[in-house]
Amino acid sequence: MTLHEATWTQARDSAHRLGHRLDSELVPIAQVDRRVSAAPINALTDLPGFTASAMDGWAVRGPEPWTIVGSVNAGDATPAPLESGTCVRIATGGPVPLGADGIVRIEHASIVGGCVVGPARAEDVRLAGEECRKGDLLADRGTTFSPALIGLVAAAGHDVVAVTSKPRVNLLVLGDELDRTGVPRAGRVRDALGPQVPAWLHRAGAEVTTLSNVPDLLDSLCAELARATADVVITTGGTAAGPRDHLRAALTKVGGQVVVDEVMVRPGHPMLLATIGGRPLVALPGNPQAAVVALLTLALPLIDAMLGRPTAPPEHTRIVDPVGGLEDRERLVPGRITEAGFESAAHSGPAMMRGLASSSGYALIPIGGAAAGDRVTWLALP
Repeated sequence: MTLHEATWTQARDSAHRLGHRLDSELVPIAQVDRRVSAAPINALTDLPGFTASAMDGWAVRGPEPWTIVGSVNAGDATPAPLESGTCVRIATGGPVPLGADGIVRIEHASIVGGCVVGPARAEDVRLAGEECRKGDLLADRGTTFSPALIGLVAAAGHDVVAVTSKPRVNLLVLGDELDRTGVPRAGRVRDALGPQVPAWLHRAGAEVTTLSNVPDLLDSLCAELARATADVVITTGGTAAGPRDHLRAALTKVGGQVVVDEVMVRPGHPMLLATIGGRPLVALPGNPQAAVVALLTLALPLIDAMLGRPTAPPEHTRIVDPVGGLEDRERLVPGRITEAGFESAAHSGPAMMRGLASSSGYALIPIGGAAAGDRVTWLALP
């Protein structure tokens, strides 16, 4: 069943429902930044694995002064237990001898008659397992790896982890009027989507495996759609009703099924979501900013679902200055968040990129507009 002129929220929900989690793969831990875990990750060891010193200094037992009986460095085996009135010189990360009461920091210690004196602090001892115990859950399925999580999982003993495979994308850039390099010739425009769409998709967790420049010919577009083999097909241009806009006719000809046909938002209204033989297709308008709106509306929720990544709950912000609205649909307005709230960008027409280039996301402006101080939905760029 096709959803005609969906609301922005309906379109995003439809795209997310269309996606199915892809298979997993094992990847070395150092290579999983921004990847999504495909299974729960549990600690393989206690952290720390032994009781260790948090400071350079002296591990001591009993009342001062303490007789020096040895030294311990990071990486050493756990030393023999201390007797009362003795201590060992210890480096940060070194294993604390059994029976030690605390650590006298090196900067607080004095040597008097060959013995150590100074304040001992139990707080400067890292107890075995105080961060986590073997078997503790470190990250659930669907968690996106950050550098800090990579470090934690590595510290807990993992060399490889299971992550969801990146959705592979066949990108089709439509338009006879596009120049691919240099300054565009008279009457033509430089392709702004071929270079940037793969970067947006990469940030979202997908990977463009092929990029094809397709002429504005129905048969050419049908042939490209028929030979697509990636997990997702994304097209740019051809979504309107002009004499060279063949996308809808091509979908019919190759047996595609339209899921969302146009969205009640500006820019990006003629965006489209479909399937071809079960393979999702996201059709972006040809105007650059309209295409980015369509990416955020349809492609990113679809990719989230294919990665098994939960959709983040909506964020909100306050409008600094009034933003005009439309009578029959919502607007997505580029801008950035300041201390005062959302400030819209200049040069933000659907064919413009200058305003978006200085923006960090979009504010969803309701029908009729938003007054200064109104709270609106905020959609951060990936």
